Amino acid sequence: MDSDSLYRFSSILLLFSILSFADGGSIGVNYGRVADNLPSATKVVRLLKSQGLNRVKVYDADPAVLKSLVNSGIRVTVNLPNELLSAAASRKSFAFEWVQKNVAAYHPATAIEAIAVGNEVFVDTHNTTRFLIPAMYNIYGALTKYNLQNEVKISSPIALSALQNSYPSSAGAFRRELVDSVFKPMLQFLRKTGSSLMVNVYPFFAYESNADVISLDYALLRENPGVVDAGNGLRYLSLFDAQVDAVFAAMSALKYDDIPIIVTETGWPSKGDVNEVGASVENAAAYSGNLIRRVLTGTGTPLRPKANLTVYLFALFNENKKPGPTSERNFGLFYPDETKVYDIPFTIDGLKNKPKDKEIHPLPMNKGEQRISTAASGQMWCVANSMAAPEKLQLGLDFACGEGGADCHPIQPGSSCYDPNTLEAHASYAFNNYFQKQGRVMGSCHFGGAAYVVTQQPRYGGCALPFGN
Repeated sequence: MDSDSLYRFSSILLLFSILSFADGGSIGVNYGRVADNLPSATKVVRLLKSQGLNRVKVYDADPAVLKSLVNSGIRVTVNLPNELLSAAASRKSFAFEWVQKNVAAYHPATAIEAIAVGNEVFVDTHNTTRFLIPAMYNIYGALTKYNLQNEVKISSPIALSALQNSYPSSAGAFRRELVDSVFKPMLQFLRKTGSSLMVNVYPFFAYESNADVISLDYALLRENPGVVDAGNGLRYLSLFDAQVDAVFAAMSALKYDDIPIIVTETGWPSKGDVNEVGASVENAAAYSGNLIRRVLTGTGTPLRPKANLTVYLFALFNENKKPGPTSERNFGLFYPDETKVYDIPFTIDGLKNKPKDKEIHPLPMNKGEQRISTAASGQMWCVANSMAAPEKLQLGLDFACGEGGADCHPIQPGSSCYDPNTLEAHASYAFNNYFQKQGRVMGSCHFGGAAYVVTQQPRYGGCALPFGN
């Protein structure tokens, strides 16, 4: 099947899944409370029920919240915060007391279905990673004492930064220093207990850093030609699917193909600072609305087409006390007065009465593109900005070598441009290869500020960056 036929076939499958409204995944919401102006927990439960949201995840085990959820029919994921991991790991008595006080005392009247042990532990500045696995086992042991181990599952949400590679999806791999110490024992625990891996997925952050090379339609789950993964031949129609499949691929590389994924956080901000590209009400509505439609209509990911995902949107409310850039306080679906930030449905019935997002957007740059004039300025190369953050360089490198289609074989071990083995050198090679393949189109050497154009041929060790397609 040629690429055009494959695209048409993929589009037909996607359209059929949307029209059929088959039984699909599940949508939940994160109920964060870093704010001083939120409604009472009782009002929040009424709001959730009025919107058809029957799953909620909280970031602690607050008694007022758990009491308000009694007999609500809403399934709950509670959280053992990072600051309690050390105690839970070192003292079984603490784990037992925590489970008794925060789970057994409420369940089943409050339908607690899972415990998130920690949250994005690997990026926690307090170095709590070493406590994670012992804490999970001790909490599980406490659940068994109350005979709740089959009703309440245990996992720990990870950020995508836990991956060594995420582009292309087929090359997904966990960070090497975490494989033996954390991921293998964690995945073994999840398999043993019949639990899922919890993952926080944010296409917004990838788009924000690489808006010049990642299509907005691709990031917002709008109609687009898609991106073919050179490693497995699968076509991806959204960055969300690509990020989730990178985690599936990372688990598969460790021989854990049987463990499901729950997306415990994902969202798009409705407002941001000037430099937060893409943060707007329009884009937030498109992302959340299209994601809900995609999850509820029964389609899995390209790598796991039969997987029905459970996805928790971040977040229920705008939270006015969250630190950081403006976007951090504007991920909410609702304002504190319970009015919607944007109007999207959360249920299958709501989707049937809501038209699919079909807004018209600017064409890609290859329509009416502007090229840098080599006649006027000579030959051009694209190199990494040595002042850019390593995370931004790595993100650009992953994109260029993955979805960007750059030829990165020369920077693989043993190849001609592998040495010097530095992030700057490898990123420069990848950025330049992408730049040349794009015909030196203006804007194709930016990578969110991680690259710039030079007019003298760059050389890293014995590797001179090539010019031309």
